[in-house]
Amino acid sequence: MTHKRLFELLKKVEKGTVSIQEAYEVLRDMPFEDLKHSKIDYHRTIRKGLQEVIFGEGKTLKKIGDIIKAMQEKNMDVLATRISPATGKNLLKTFPSGIYDREARCFYIKKDHTILGKGTILIISAGTGDAMVAEEAYVTSVFFGNKTERLYDVGVAGIHRVIQNLNTIKKARVIIVVAGMEGALPSIIAGIVGVPVIGVPTSIGYGVSFGGVAALLTMLNSCSTVSVFNINNGFGAAYFATLINRL
Repeated sequence: MTHKRLFELLKKVEKGTVSIQEAYEVLRDMPFEDLKHSKIDYHRTIRKGLQEVIFGEGKTLKKIGDIIKAMQEKNMDVLATRISPATGKNLLKTFPSGIYDREARCFYIKKDHTILGKGTILIISAGTGDAMVAEEAYVTSVFFGNKTERLYDVGVAGIHRVIQNLNTIKKARVIIVVAGMEGALPSIIAGIVGVPVIGVPTSIGYGVSFGGVAALLTMLNSCSTVSVFNINNGFGAAYFATLINRL
């Protein structure tokens, strides 16, 4: 939308020929900032309730830096996922107020720490090897203003570890279960709670796990009703959990 059209719209609101609600509907999909290599969607917060996040994989350091600078100029918090250690190290030099979480592979700058979720999001991992994906979910969940807790390494190889933590599990409003190998843990968790359970298969496992496909299929075939995200997609699971937690 051009400045001229925006001015005309505001004049119509002032005259009463266009209602505030009608103007809002016009403006809600605009604006975005065109950086040539990237287009930053500033109004995503209005449409979705959650701001734009940078997917770092495949982007150069310069492109990521340009996006972060533009977002900071709008006084926005910043979350960038799938950031390599080398890129994270360089981003810290440019943006010293940021934090790089090596295990989660996330870089973030956050000023607003308001809790917006209505309950606790619990991140559960089956094994220690799944922690990288679980941590991506954890960092994302915290970034989006959720009270978030972790419960790691409680896979089906030692199911008593789940039983000993039932009180923690049953207090959660939304549960994200991250599991590789055969991916059975989400079904077990979903069978003992009455809240949404989101399964995230990981690529951890031996040969016939097919890089997480075996875990993915197990979760999709769950009889306990599990919502399933793509392999290693901790970010997506936390994003969806946030939407649920704000209902």
